[in-house]
Amino acid sequence: MNTYPELKLYIGGEWRKTAEDFPVINPATEAQIGLCPRASIADLDDTLMAAEAGFRIWRRTAPRDRADIMLRASALMRERQEEIAQSITAEHGKPLAQARLEVIRGCEFFEWDAGEALRTYGRVIPSAPGVRYVVHHQPVGVVLGLSPWNFPMSQPARKIAGALASGCAIILKAAEETPAGAMHIAQAFHDAGLPPGVLNLVFGEPAEISNHLIKQDQVRLVAFTGSTAVGRHLTTMASENMTRVLMELGGHAPVIVCDDTDVKRAALSSAVRKYRNAGQVCTSPTRFFVHESIFEPFLDIFVKRAAATVVGNGIDSGVEMGPVANDRRMPALLDLVEDAKAKGANLCTGGGRIGDVGYFFAPTVLANVPDNARVMQEEPFGPIAVINPVASLDDAIAQANSVPYGLAAYGFSNRADDIDKMTDEVEAGNISFNTLEASLPETPFGGVKSSGYGREGGTEGLDNYMTIKNVSHSMDIV
Repeated sequence: MNTYPELKLYIGGEWRKTAEDFPVINPATEAQIGLCPRASIADLDDTLMAAEAGFRIWRRTAPRDRADIMLRASALMRERQEEIAQSITAEHGKPLAQARLEVIRGCEFFEWDAGEALRTYGRVIPSAPGVRYVVHHQPVGVVLGLSPWNFPMSQPARKIAGALASGCAIILKAAEETPAGAMHIAQAFHDAGLPPGVLNLVFGEPAEISNHLIKQDQVRLVAFTGSTAVGRHLTTMASENMTRVLMELGGHAPVIVCDDTDVKRAALSSAVRKYRNAGQVCTSPTRFFVHESIFEPFLDIFVKRAAATVVGNGIDSGVEMGPVANDRRMPALLDLVEDAKAKGANLCTGGGRIGDVGYFFAPTVLANVPDNARVMQEEPFGPIAVINPVASLDDAIAQANSVPYGLAAYGFSNRADDIDKMTDEVEAGNISFNTLEASLPETPFGGVKSSGYGREGGTEGLDNYMTIKNVSHSMDIV
């Protein structure tokens, strides 16, 4: 079934083609499957005008009516799950089963934030007779959302959901490599009756779009998910115009495996989760610090499960891991493996490309990796796991905190005191024990240190999209 859509921009409630475009490549076959339109400066200026007009309407729309439109759009996406999932697998490569789950996850973001739209409460501050102090939460304005390629549908959904639930209009710049997921979202909202200009979708040269839009006075918030280096650059640009930012940046997630855990279950669940989405997840468990008393059995079980991972075209039945999403990842992953080996690491399985067609990289395990290997400091963003022994929990925590990132972390233990210690001392915005699930729509998600700031999801998820206004009202002129 070929369901890949004809790609267009969505500006002011209308679909638009452009004169220039980018090829969209299926990473499993290296075949071109579509053309992604490239927005011109004139297109971007039209988008700003449309978003301003849309915001004037949407901010005055009752929260219940906003929520109803969001829920109608989500219901349409659930109905179209198979069509959307097929598009995601074609452009990204992930197994179809994972693409289907991504569609549902994106819908859950809309559904959760639709409920939160009804709960943007202010407060009345106690005061003297004849005086009222009231705190209002109001939408910040036009949002520029910048989403990455690794989750073509759920990453755009997170930003759109927060903006729309808060009463903001949004200009979404989605990834040119994986554009269909965002287009399906825009189509669902169009069909659900969203007023024109509230949601706008553009593609193009990333630097050109950010350079042009971030400096515009209409843009009041930049919400970005991507690398730390790019996040720093965008934050600097935004600061010149005093524009607020929401930054969900890179990670290098540690996993601390204590000596009291069920070794087999911990190793198997870790190996399965590590290679989901081909490891192209900012919360992917990557650096495993395993107590030395259980290191060998954990490593053995993990390596065997990694080697048994079924790699192939995501459209094929039974495939557990597809290709990496683009050809840029292949040499980057190879360089990290070769650097680790040169510095004394043990390559336990994988380590290179599979086949000659498609961007398939073997599930890889490196053990006993020295601290000076690049993979210990740089997020691989691919199917590479590092497994090292540690002598104590203190040693594991020190290793976990040794990188500048702090997005997600994990621990396996049955001891309350160890869990309490990790909760208190591991530097991460999200830490999970005996599970490798880092975030849900109902929980706040974001990082510390160089992994960014601000939160998406949970009751805190709309905070960045709102501004606080205090109103002081005296009954008499004083």
